[in-house]
Amino acid sequence: MDLECSPRPPTPRISRINPDQLHKPPGYHHITIVESGRTAFLAGQCPLDVSGALVGAGDIALQIDQVVANSAIALAAVGAQPSHVVRSVVYVVSDDTAVLAAAWRRLTRSVIAPAFTTASTLLGVSRLGFPGQLIEIDLTAALLDKPMDSGGDEHDR
Repeated sequence: MDLECSPRPPTPRISRINPDQLHKPPGYHHITIVESGRTAFLAGQCPLDVSGALVGAGDIALQIDQVVANSAIALAAVGAQPSHVVRSVVYVVSDDTAVLAAAWRRLTRSVIAPAFTTASTLLGVSRLGFPGQLIEIDLTAALLDKPMDSGGDEHDR
C-alpha cells in the first residue's frame, strides 16, 4: 500500500524488456519502449568544463565525472531525469576490456546511473574529437509531453 501523501511528478511512459530468447544483459535491457511524444537527443557529452577546456587530461576517472556532470546538466535543461534516458552509447578510448569495464562500473555508480539501465552500447574506440579526450557519452531521453523551459540561449529554442 502506498502511503505517500504528496503526488508523484509525472514521468514519460517507458518500459524495458529482455526477451527470454536473448542472453541476460549485465545491468541494462535489450529493448526500451517509449510511449511518449517528445524525445531529446543530447549531443555527445565530452569532458569539457564550461569554458570548453578539457578536464582530467590522461585521467579517465576525472573525465567520467565531468561527462556525468555535463550530462546531468543537459538532462535537467530539458526537464529530464536519468531514469528518462532510453538509449545510451558510451565511447571509451581503449581496446582493453578492463578499462572498458571500469568505465562502465564508474558510470553505473554515478548520479546518472539510471541512464545506463536502458538500451545501452559500450564501445572501445581509437580516438575521440578532442586531443586527450578519453570518454564521451551520447544519451537519448523521453520527455513529458508538456514543453519545458530549456534554460538555454533564446535563439536556440
